Amino acid sequence: MNIAILSRNPKLHSTMRLKEAGEQRGHNTIVVDYLRCYMDIAAHKPKLIYQGRALDDIDAVIPRIGWSQAFYGSAVVRQFEVMGVLTVNQSIAITRTRDKLRSLQLLSRKGLGLPVTGFAHSTKDIDGLLQIVGGAPLVIKLLEGAQGIGVILAETLNAAQAVIEAFRGLDANILVQEYIQEAAGADLRCLVIDGKVVAAIKRQAAPGEFRANLHRGGTAEKVRLSPDERSCAVRAAKAMGLAICGVDLIRSNRGPLIMEVNSTPGLEGLEYASGVDVAGKIIEYVERKVDSSHGATPTIE
Repeated sequence: MNIAILSRNPKLHSTMRLKEAGEQRGHNTIVVDYLRCYMDIAAHKPKLIYQGRALDDIDAVIPRIGWSQAFYGSAVVRQFEVMGVLTVNQSIAITRTRDKLRSLQLLSRKGLGLPVTGFAHSTKDIDGLLQIVGGAPLVIKLLEGAQGIGVILAETLNAAQAVIEAFRGLDANILVQEYIQEAAGADLRCLVIDGKVVAAIKRQAAPGEFRANLHRGGTAEKVRLSPDERSCAVRAAKAMGLAICGVDLIRSNRGPLIMEVNSTPGLEGLEYASGVDVAGKIIEYVERKVDSSHGATPTIE
């Protein structure tokens, strides 16, 4: 089987692990820089070309689309879908996760637990926005950002007002969320594949830091999920339409709350802390889907 991993950097740990796992199972696995792809959009024989070669022999695609290039990356994934190639996550689902506001609205519609969240356009409405989330301390998040970048803890109302005014002065869109004190700087990263949680870790923020991201100096350990936490992660993946994703939860006094659903979760910390061969499980999923999809017509949106 020919598998294409869409990634800007073939030396990224997650990209290398997926390529390694595919080759170990006997597949021809290539890394494709999706920004170097260009498309022939035609009625009868649509094509996608990479470095002068038509990618017309690909059986399956594993998208690793970064936040900053989501528009073009999703277009490349969609072109593969038009060509009838299996993509483990569809383009429409990837674009959902790249919009934090849209993601939260979709999760809310499904009745899933979320931190109380506010969103507004005008700085004249800051006071009402802060009341929605229960006042300070509170968390301010840029709509565009990953790995904890653009996430700020405002410990006072004055600090929150100043940060919001500064962001809006730059025409940056932000979310305001309640701060879950009892989480104590910890969250849960759950890896969902095909409707099942296959690995889960607890991430703990570094001293003096409230963000638990491993890129921010956090630590990780294997964790046992409660039935509610496991169900919450699976339902979140389904709500977003993702076959493979990372779901970040926090434990609160009112049960698990979803912080984020990531269509391109990093594998390094997850595999190391959980001891699970996540890359291998992703390749196994690809094998099952390719076997079952022969003759099927993909759904394109």
